Amino acid sequence: MTGFSVEHLTVRRGTHTVIDDVSLSFAPGELVGLIGPNGAGKTTLMRAALGLLPFDGLASLAALDTRERSRQAAWLPQDRDIAWPVSVQTLVALGRTPYLASGRKLSAADRAAISRALARMDLQSLANRTATELSGGEKARALIARVLAQETPVILADEPVAGLDPAHQIAAMKVFRAIARENRAVLVSLHDLGLASRYCDRLVLLDHGKVVADGNARQVLNDARMRAVFAVGGHWSETPGGAIFHPLDGVDP
Repeated sequence: MTGFSVEHLTVRRGTHTVIDDVSLSFAPGELVGLIGPNGAGKTTLMRAALGLLPFDGLASLAALDTRERSRQAAWLPQDRDIAWPVSVQTLVALGRTPYLASGRKLSAADRAAISRALARMDLQSLANRTATELSGGEKARALIARVLAQETPVILADEPVAGLDPAHQIAAMKVFRAIARENRAVLVSLHDLGLASRYCDRLVLLDHGKVVADGNARQVLNDARMRAVFAVGGHWSETPGGAIFHPLDGVDP
């Protein structure tokens, strides 16, 4: 299986339509940023795509049985809670669960995947720390590492850089971009439009449950659309390191 898609995806809560007839495809090799204001439906779209809540329409991942889906797609929710006082290494090892038969111990390949994930998130020095004792940012990095250890063709991550300091935000986005370059499909929801514009190959802008733009950052984050959807302006700056996007003051009443 390569990439994933949704077709005419619709999600309702009672009489309220949260996701309204959305059709999207996500190809291997691209890092896609899912953006939009609070309440736009980003989390709902991702959860429905994974079959984690009821929907109408088609979703390629949701059509898989549970075990196969866990081998094809890794999911990082917004929730940063860690329930058990296990070591960081043990937490990250949970990402290998889909590949373990009942009672089977971790193989050399599993341990190598865990080591790669710890290294990618700069967690080697924290591997033996109790996960519940980590700072909020460290927990976020550990949970990203758990997803990376799963080594699936598809990754969906909901606000993965929230709570990270700037250096680790940038590092995490670089990791997601590198993973996409390994011919995997990566979808991340983001509120930081600067990070989204700089590191994502493509942006999907959601508003009131509908896709209002889908394309590269320059196409999606134009001034008119920023004002219409986010009620703020936007400005592009050219620097020696590349283009940088800045949200600006809101629309005057």
